Amino acid sequence: MKRTCSISIKTFTDKRSRSTSYEKWVVGYGHASVAEHAVLHIALENVSRLAIECIESNRLASYTEKSTRYQKWNPNSFYTPANVAASKHNDLYQHACAKLFDTYQKSLAPLKAWVESRHPRHEGESESKYDGRIRSKYVDNCRYLLPASSLANVGMTANARVIENAIRKMLSHPLTEVREIGEEVKKVALGETPTLVKYADRVPYLADVQNRKSEIPKSQSPISNLQSLESWIALNNYDTEGENKFLAAFLYRFGGMSFEDAFDVVKKMSDDQRTALAHDALGGLDKYDAPIRELEHITYTFDVVMDQGAYFELKRHRMMTQTPQRLTADLSWATPSAFEFANFRNEYESAMQIAAEAYHTLAADFLEEASYVVPNGFNRRVLMTLNLRQAFALCELRTTPGAHFAVRR
Repeated sequence: MKRTCSISIKTFTDKRSRSTSYEKWVVGYGHASVAEHAVLHIALENVSRLAIECIESNRLASYTEKSTRYQKWNPNSFYTPANVAASKHNDLYQHACAKLFDTYQKSLAPLKAWVESRHPRHEGESESKYDGRIRSKYVDNCRYLLPASSLANVGMTANARVIENAIRKMLSHPLTEVREIGEEVKKVALGETPTLVKYADRVPYLADVQNRKSEIPKSQSPISNLQSLESWIALNNYDTEGENKFLAAFLYRFGGMSFEDAFDVVKKMSDDQRTALAHDALGGLDKYDAPIRELEHITYTFDVVMDQGAYFELKRHRMMTQTPQRLTADLSWATPSAFEFANFRNEYESAMQIAAEAYHTLAADFLEEASYVVPNGFNRRVLMTLNLRQAFALCELRTTPGAHFAVRR
């Protein structure tokens, strides 16, 4: 019999019959995986970049986000938390965010002029095409001034099972904005897949963990955040037998032996034999090929200090495990050399200082919301654990000339 592949689409006549079927299989029989066949496309508009961190932390969804590297931000397009707006700190908050946006707008022309001096227009090249070619080279620096309150848009595509988990996380988040977004997403999802997300509610465990986290700085002495930043990256943990484990896993797949036996075989090999085996496993990789999954048995843990703009690039690598610390002004800021070359460093430093002072004042009363005033240029600690296959993909993508310069470093 000839094997065939086809697409079969079953359409329910109304939402009631569809809901009845989902209720039976997903709720009644506990087959939650059925929900993965319902895919939703959700547009989230005018949400802060701080909120986007939570939205995009759901690793099994797909996202398309407004870019700070290739698009220019409109003046004063930032989010203000309701509790801050109703407090004595509102004027301080508004002034800090407005100052950052104003300085961002003023930085565009001088940094563009500096980039133009380094990358002249080609003969016959139109102004729009020329600006499109060099825009990321100056906007990539100017965006260091944009605060986490900056409003952005993001498109999200995910199945109903992922959406349900995302809603639970958002409803359990300490930021009011994120919880409100969770309610909106649930409302939209209920209209399309009512049965599949109707049990997506606040998770007390997640909310309690967040609350306990907020109390840690108050109950313990300060920990290391003010230490020297000279060591901006540290390899804290790695598998000393990683190479042998990979080769043993490769043998295991094809050798019909236990992993322990395969590991012993590899350990007894000469260097030349191990090199030949590694070539068998990885030789012939083309530019767009992914290496075999046996590389995933090798893991590394790094403690990295990076600016917030760089972290926004890194967080897209969602299959690795990332533990970012709260976005604060405690670790000072990075200053791209472009501001110095464009004679704009003083204005940049002044705006960053205003943001830092605003953060520390706000944090005394609004620890979570204070992060909204922190710009992309401020440093942040991130603990990242990844396997060698993920490291391969990270280095392939983020070391190219088009990658963000802080991530390339």
